[in-house]
Amino acid sequence: MHLIELYKSVQGESSFAGLPCIFVRLAGCNLRCSWCDSEYTFSGGKPFTEDEVVAQIEALAPCKLVEFTGGEPMLQARELLPLMERLLASGYTLMMETSGERPLADVPKAVHKIVDVKCPGAGAAANSFRRENLDALTSRDEVKFVISDHADYEFARDFIREHALEKKAGQILLSPAFQKTPSPLRTADNMALDPRKLVDWMLEDGLPARLSLQIHKFIWEPQKKGV
Repeated sequence: MHLIELYKSVQGESSFAGLPCIFVRLAGCNLRCSWCDSEYTFSGGKPFTEDEVVAQIEALAPCKLVEFTGGEPMLQARELLPLMERLLASGYTLMMETSGERPLADVPKAVHKIVDVKCPGAGAAANSFRRENLDALTSRDEVKFVISDHADYEFARDFIREHALEKKAGQILLSPAFQKTPSPLRTADNMALDPRKLVDWMLEDGLPARLSLQIHKFIWEPQKKGV
């Protein structure tokens, strides 16, 4: 499989936020979200065998939480799924960040899937979510919406209600989008949407959702990679 980077840091998003985590960032993405913060993954990367990836992960012991991200990890499903099975058998806890545009039914049920449903503000990537992936969700999984403005929020709110997402997934995450070119300041001023506004909307509508801030962009400078 082709990897962009593999490193250990703390998890910056989801209900695992703040925990030590090994990140395996795969190369390639078939979507082009307007707010994307990882365009450097769209091409390139270096080829690694399954054994080589496992060896790099084991070298970062004792951390046992691993996230596969990208890009879009499921573009390399043929290589990724057997690797997941191997790591699960070795006692690792696995996460995967995915757009939900690729089929997810074959992902091992023990993997915690963070599935991103694209809102209108994602631009060309909007409406790319594969609806049958709702049937692949379990109580381990989390559905995430990146919110740029009130129109995105309304889309997320209506999607949550239409599909009763709180009954399908363990968590529903609403994450304010970041500016494409943030300043070096580690503040909420770099967000495309003030999180206070998002909280107000969530409280007003009583959504069964969690505010999700990308805490790594507050610990380090927002544009810093490999963290």
